[in-house]
Amino acid sequence: MLQCMPFLLYLFLTAIGSPDVKAAVTRLESRYRSAHTLQATFIERYTENGRLVRVEAGVAYFRRPGKMRWEYESPEKNLFLVDGKNAWFYVPADHTVTRVPAKESADWRTPFALLAGEMKVSRICAKIDAASEEKPEASDDIVLHCELRGVPSAKPGDQDASALAASPQETVFFEVARNSGDLVRVLVQDPGGLRIEFHFKDWQADPPVADALFHFTVPTGVAIVNGVLPSDKASVNP
Repeated sequence: MLQCMPFLLYLFLTAIGSPDVKAAVTRLESRYRSAHTLQATFIERYTENGRLVRVEAGVAYFRRPGKMRWEYESPEKNLFLVDGKNAWFYVPADHTVTRVPAKESADWRTPFALLAGEMKVSRICAKIDAASEEKPEASDDIVLHCELRGVPSAKPGDQDASALAASPQETVFFEVARNSGDLVRVLVQDPGGLRIEFHFKDWQADPPVADALFHFTVPTGVAIVNGVLPSDKASVNP
């Protein structure tokens, strides 16, 4: 039986620990797999060496294959958008937009390619188990520790893999509601002491949003800067 199982799938199944973890992964995948588009409100917290330095909030959208839109509403308006080919970061007050090929982006939001892809945790995590060092915010939740894959070995045009440029040294945790499979929180931490937490609520499946929402049109008078996105591995300033 195992000899007939695809090798990567076998490795993933053996990398998942307890039945509780397996059940949480199954619920998480099932919760979002049937939707073509997802929408949620979010709060994003940046902490550096244990000190809270910034809190942002807004609405996030995910569309298959490989598209994301993060509309930041407070403390100031800005936009992070992945159109399947490029990643864009637009700050209206600066009158500039930064553009970088999505496959080259090492942005903190890259784990969310999971929600914009085939909804297979194995595409993001080389190994996943229960997190003992990170406690859930609610007693009915479970926190999963995800060992990120490095630069993926995938076929050209693979939308899930092209968005994954995260360093395998980063630590990623997913907090999942045991009963519903809702994604409650994602925590990304690097060895330098920078932590970014994404808290989600009000998930909607297939909201009525146009495909144009996932395409960036450069406003008149806005300059395009090609290069590293401002949020890519950057130190957070208060």
